[in-house]
Amino acid sequence: MSMKRYNIRIAGVGGQGVVTSAHILGNAMSAAGKYATLVPFFGSEKRMAPVEAYVRVSDQPIYEVGEVVYPNVIMIYHPQVITHGKSYTMPFYSGLKENGIVIINTEVDIIPPEEWAVLKELNTRVYMFPATKVALEIAGTELATNMAMIGLFFGITRLVGFEHIEQAVRERFLGNTFVASGGTTALDSAIEKKFKKKMELLEKNMQVIREAFKIAEERGWVEEEALTS
Repeated sequence: MSMKRYNIRIAGVGGQGVVTSAHILGNAMSAAGKYATLVPFFGSEKRMAPVEAYVRVSDQPIYEVGEVVYPNVIMIYHPQVITHGKSYTMPFYSGLKENGIVIINTEVDIIPPEEWAVLKELNTRVYMFPATKVALEIAGTELATNMAMIGLFFGITRLVGFEHIEQAVRERFLGNTFVASGGTTALDSAIEKKFKKKMELLEKNMQVIREAFKIAEERGWVEEEALTS
């Protein structure tokens, strides 16, 4: 089986969970016994300010760390990264390698014709996917946009199984939280409430990821190597 290696640049705006999703991508790979390195973020976490994260994932050990200058995957979490130039890396496809993947959170084609020409020249697979819409419909919050994006990436590449993503999301949401049993104190009920809320959130996020997997399948986006390997 050939080695699969994805060097990913994620670009979005503050408040979309770009950094969180970089961690989840990395942890899902680890959960599957594979490898990842990440540079969690670049820039400001202010709402709507540009944010970038870089993740490398592979089924073989990875020795590079640092910014991904030549990605073969670019994930755009907010259409304004392209339409308003809200990005540290301009143009958005800067450095993209041949035969790469671009996933854009949008319902409509927002790529100008001259940029399409470059992407076609590079033989890029471009996936436009309404991640925020899916997040709102399923989780009732646009905060799950990042889950839809991760779900689609793994839905296309099938680098890890659904259970590995679930493990990574669970770790991110719950950490080592557990509910102390048997206590009737007010504190326990507060912890229990908090835990229940987290569990509901976790479940909604998992539904969003599941839906993204389904969309990748329904649209015929699953990579062929992913099916044969």
